[in-house]
Amino acid sequence: MSTSFENLVTSGTFSLDGGTWEVDNNVWIIGDEDEVILIDPAHDADAVVAAVGERAVTDILLTHGHDDHISQALQVQKRLGGRIHLNPEDQMLWDAVHEGTMPDVDISDGDVFTVGDAQLVAIHTPGHSPGSTCFYASSLAGPDGAVQPVLFSGDTLFAGGPGATGRSFSSFETIIESIRTRLFQELPTETLVNTGHGPSTSIGAEAPHLQEWIDRGE
Repeated sequence: MSTSFENLVTSGTFSLDGGTWEVDNNVWIIGDEDEVILIDPAHDADAVVAAVGERAVTDILLTHGHDDHISQALQVQKRLGGRIHLNPEDQMLWDAVHEGTMPDVDISDGDVFTVGDAQLVAIHTPGHSPGSTCFYASSLAGPDGAVQPVLFSGDTLFAGGPGATGRSFSSFETIIESIRTRLFQELPTETLVNTGHGPSTSIGAEAPHLQEWIDRGE
């Protein structure tokens, strides 16, 4: 299998509700030697361009509309091409960063994106934001060559629990329902979960802790 994923970590800030925090973001590059899809090309357009190299960018998929995930989307598109996709339920977050512009394509649940010999399926997982969307590939190679099902979870699911829900447009009850019904019930336990920040995990590693997260609350 020639289609694989790569990880680029970029650093910058996240701002919402009057606060600003330093963050490191995972940028995911999925494809082969000819073309790639980018997921959340955050913070540093130069680093993203360098990581892509001479490959063609077909699509830029945004897991949600928070500024740390989208602030460089238009700059990366200008330099590399590719259509920008965002769930329209996060349009208000896009507008706060890129007023007067629009993403190219609305993401809907079940949309399929093909790159190389792999397909990414959009899974709408609201909670962290109304339009939060994960992308699932049933078979994808990692940097070590191992082939497995892979989920790109954005800020919906992390190693150790759900994404933050204490800010505007978020809901703890909603994110728990999204994780329980869309991720834990629908995806294989061996699915590798590549997150928006921090280390990767798996569905099997996180699912047994759902009740603990519910008891803990947001």
